[in-house]
Amino acid sequence: MHTFSTLPVEIVYRIMDHQNEQTLFCSMQNVCRRLNQILSTYERYRTLTTLNLMWVRISDKEAQYIADALRTNTTLTTLYLGYNKIGAKGAQHIADPLRTNTTLTTLYLGHNKIGAEGAQYIADALRTNTTLTTLNLVDNGIGDEGAQHIADASRTNTTLTTLNLFGNGIGAEGAQHISDVLRTNTTLTTLNLFGNEIGDEGAQLIVDALRRNVERLMLC
Repeated sequence: MHTFSTLPVEIVYRIMDHQNEQTLFCSMQNVCRRLNQILSTYERYRTLTTLNLMWVRISDKEAQYIADALRTNTTLTTLYLGYNKIGAKGAQHIADPLRTNTTLTTLYLGHNKIGAEGAQYIADALRTNTTLTTLNLVDNGIGDEGAQHIADASRTNTTLTTLNLFGNGIGAEGAQHISDVLRTNTTLTTLNLFGNEIGDEGAQLIVDALRRNVERLMLC
């Protein structure tokens, strides 16, 4: 009986030809050492830079499979995980490999349910990540507490240029945390706070903090 450990490489390639990108990325890594070696030479995997997993009902458990793949993948630069069922635990799974991943530049986590706790996990990863430039957390209910976590991480992160926090229930308190960071942050160029509840007070705090480091500022 043949297994991936004994099948000829050509046969394994043919099997891979019939798999979608999600299966290649999430399910075929770390099965065995030989399959990892073959996968690393397979053209579709070797050139995979963008993975779109939006609207596929990814749960926290499935997010762990994606995280496991991110630990060893060296090609993916853009990952779309929007409109799924990822909560705080799933955010923790995704955040863990981000601490050391050096290829991913764009992460779209919009329209999930990570909350303030999930935002903290992402923020912790941002403190050591050196390649992520675009982070989208639209409609995740992170609130003022989550905004504080992301803001605190932005004090030390030197690569993030685009941050989208649209529709997260952020109020004036959250705007205060963000404005404090904007006074010294010199890398963020695009910030979206539209659809929040920062009000006139929060908007004024943001405007007062700007030091020509934000090109586009969308506020409610």
